[in-house]
Amino acid sequence: MNSINPKKLLSSKWTAVAPMDKEKHFIISDVEFDENNEVMSCTIEAIMTKRSQEIDWHDLKDDTCWVYGWK
Repeated sequence: MNSINPKKLLSSKWTAVAPMDKEKHFIISDVEFDENNEVMSCTIEAIMTKRSQEIDWHDLKDDTCWVYGWK
């Protein structure tokens, strides 16, 4: 399980374990926090295609889907 500090999410780099459509490397492009400093939304962007989508940041903890950094 990947450990993640929500305050360090922005601009962090991730590699998909099972890439789809040549989208293997990603970067967290936007993170929004509420007044209690809890993550409300997180946007991940594919480096190759520039496609963005919202993601539940807790999903990044699953090391069967995501690896921290670009591998």
